[in-house]
Amino acid sequence: MPETEVAVVGAGAAGLSLAHRLAGRVPGTRALSVVLVDAPPGPLRPPPRTWCFWEAGRGRFDAAVRADWGRLRVRPPAGAPVEGAIAPLRYKMIRSDDFTCLVARDLERSPNVRRVEAVVDTVEDVAGGARVHMKDADGRSRVLTARWVFDSRPLGSLPAARTTVLQHFHGWFVRTDRPAFEPGTVDLMDFRTPQPAHGLSFGYVLPLGSHEALVEYTEFSPRTLMASVYDTAVRQYAEEVLRLGAVRTLATETGVIPMTDAPTPRQVGASVFRIGAAGGATRPATGYTFSGVQRQTRAVAAALRRGRRPVPPSVHSARSRAMDAVLLRALDSGRVDGPALFSRLFGEVPLERLLRFLDGRTRLWEDLSVGVRTPVGPMLRSALELPGLPRRPFDVD
Repeated sequence: MPETEVAVVGAGAAGLSLAHRLAGRVPGTRALSVVLVDAPPGPLRPPPRTWCFWEAGRGRFDAAVRADWGRLRVRPPAGAPVEGAIAPLRYKMIRSDDFTCLVARDLERSPNVRRVEAVVDTVEDVAGGARVHMKDADGRSRVLTARWVFDSRPLGSLPAARTTVLQHFHGWFVRTDRPAFEPGTVDLMDFRTPQPAHGLSFGYVLPLGSHEALVEYTEFSPRTLMASVYDTAVRQYAEEVLRLGAVRTLATETGVIPMTDAPTPRQVGASVFRIGAAGGATRPATGYTFSGVQRQTRAVAAALRRGRRPVPPSVHSARSRAMDAVLLRALDSGRVDGPALFSRLFGEVPLERLLRFLDGRTRLWEDLSVGVRTPVGPMLRSALELPGLPRRPFDVD
């Protein structure tokens, strides 16, 4: 008999979300035994991160939401900004530390979830289940047997793709001496930044008050930058574009999100599955992951409780993935001007509809209404050449 019915490897957004959905009892279903395997404190645990997403009304993790906004703004390289309300949606920000504390508190009260600190070496598919080979904090080897294993650890390398673009960013949580931010409005894309030779860049501002905000510099390009270049870019954006004046940096964050049209296998064994970014939860054209993680883990938990085979679903439709592949190719080839494209979309498509489109929740006619506002010729050329492009591995620097 397996030691547990479900083993969840990794305690990031996906692992914690799945464990949280399996904790406790749901009327009409039975509780499952769950072991959540988290890496010990150290380099294998990711640094604090910020997750943003949009949804209507109250959400499952609202207690961990640090701030939320009802208005978005996009600034083109020149000219008037595009700004508007996104009701009934709200743009929400969760800090990973707050999310971890909220979920940990609930898991501690759950009689059917157990947490283990260990470094997982391999996951082995065996008859009737799987074995998780791991080492605890003292280096001692142990094996956990489970009926089902859900692995949320980052992939060691990216799958071969026709197009891969890196979304890489560096941000400062700052406090200003004077009121400098509009608390109700997010600057989602501010294209008044120097544009790279290949790709695009923009500023991103999440105001936490009139004196405090997360200010980020983001690039979509083939390679990451040196740490000093990121600092220079954020400083230039804060001083020369936003004109914030004197600021105090409270914290920083850096990240890299692969935006790729590579297929991501979600099942890697008869009883072993990938979830989260490793299981295709990231939207290729935007880099947003948190909403996809919630849809994926909700479906997995429902299947487990009903005694069904819990294959994680593809949370982005085939149509959405096809459109993303065309957009990534058009951007990477340089056929379309990224700042002009995004500025036009946000200026001509109702914001609430555009956000639903970016979340893959629009109908065909709505997708078409967005598509006709893109440069049709370059997009069509990109679509026609995709079938003939080889898929190649991508080396992340």
